[in-house]
Amino acid sequence: MKPAFLQRRRPHSPPRSGERGITMVLVAISMVAIIAMAAWSIDLVTLYLARQEAQRAADAGALAAARVISVSGITGTGDPDTQAPYWNSICGGPNSAASQAAQAVAGQNSIGSNVGSVTVTYSTYGTGAASNADCTPLGTVFAINPLVTVQVKRTDLPSFFSRMWKYTSQSVSATATAEAFNPSASDTQSNGATTGDVIPVQPRCVKPWMVPNLDPMNPLGCTSATCKKFVSNGDGSIVNDSISTGGGSGNGVIGETFTLFADCNGATIPCAPTLPPGINIPNGAFNGNTAPPNMGYLPGEVLYSAVAVPSCATSGGGGVSAYEPAVAGCDQSTVYQCGVQSSSAVSPGNAVDLSENPTGGTGDTATALACSLTGQSSAPISGQDTLDTGNYPFKITAGDNNRLKIPSGTLITGSNQIVSFPIYDQGQGFAWVGNRSAVTIVGFLEVFINWVDANGNISVTVLNVAGCGNGANKAPDSAITGSSPVPVRLITGQ
Repeated sequence: MKPAFLQRRRPHSPPRSGERGITMVLVAISMVAIIAMAAWSIDLVTLYLARQEAQRAADAGALAAARVISVSGITGTGDPDTQAPYWNSICGGPNSAASQAAQAVAGQNSIGSNVGSVTVTYSTYGTGAASNADCTPLGTVFAINPLVTVQVKRTDLPSFFSRMWKYTSQSVSATATAEAFNPSASDTQSNGATTGDVIPVQPRCVKPWMVPNLDPMNPLGCTSATCKKFVSNGDGSIVNDSISTGGGSGNGVIGETFTLFADCNGATIPCAPTLPPGINIPNGAFNGNTAPPNMGYLPGEVLYSAVAVPSCATSGGGGVSAYEPAVAGCDQSTVYQCGVQSSSAVSPGNAVDLSENPTGGTGDTATALACSLTGQSSAPISGQDTLDTGNYPFKITAGDNNRLKIPSGTLITGSNQIVSFPIYDQGQGFAWVGNRSAVTIVGFLEVFINWVDANGNISVTVLNVAGCGNGANKAPDSAITGSSPVPVRLITGQ
């Protein structure tokens, strides 16, 4: 045995020498977790963006379908059950106009650079309401509040980093529901009960033409004393709720074609109307200068400056000078409140104003329409858009002087020849204060202007009728607003 001083001394072992390399292991494990979280976060962001794209597609598709329902005038037919052929062409399944519009518009919005599948269904309000790809079995309640729901879905959205965990694709979907609301008979709820709670509408951007609640084609050959109403003065329901083709056979108010003339005596100021209002006046007997069917309108009181006035029209401030710009553009500031008594409408109420006389080929109406519809300086107009009423749904074709510069002969879905104006209750009479008389608005007409002749007469075809009658009991600030008497809105979705 060697002496102690000759024995080799073991080097001192540092403490925890067995933990050498653990940091590398921890870093490696952490990197896996970090990469996993990065992978999921990137894919989740991608999924979130795709979800937003899907929602935009669903919103756009639902609104497009509701717009087709609105402008088609189908809500003026009353009952999808009894008038199924008309409804079938608009919302009767995948090949109908509204469904195809939803498919086309939703398909224009890609989801992750690709198009998703689009499903379109129709339903009504109420607990347990049926939902169907075909609207025709949904009954009269659907005609008041048509609801269209669009679901957009994509099941093959590619993943990126998460493929490491064998997640090769993701799914996203979004749903949106839009409605086209016609206030006519809106007090009839989903259970068929009558509540007396008529919901008023307040279209924006209307023409200041006041027409009486008398349908010049119901019945054919009627006069002021015998014509039936456009809408009921009670609940606002449409009296002749069907569709006429070919210019109006009297089968229904939608599609009826007649001539509007300024119910004023010559070019005198103030305007001297025929009372009761002039309906189906014989050719040339007053100022119609056109054979029946025809009806007179009175100039509405325009309180403020008009909007959307083309440069070729005269601009003006308030009062009388605002009438022509309001016809060339529209009267957006005056509150045309449907279904509310004039005494309770937003001050100073709705009124006719005889200090404006728009009659004649050089009158304010004809001049303003010539400018806004075709860019011409005076009537008669030419090169305007045309409406084909031979078959339903009606079709609009762009004219040579289309103001949106759309090539002539192109089928279009909108036109500035589509205008709205109020219907007043002539049965309440007039209480003149100077040249002004308050009136109660009981509905609105939406029409297509076919032509304006050299005498300032206006041929129109009815596209929509909306009524509230005198029974609306909602406050003015609760009215449903929109650019049409049958407004469209998104009720679920974005």
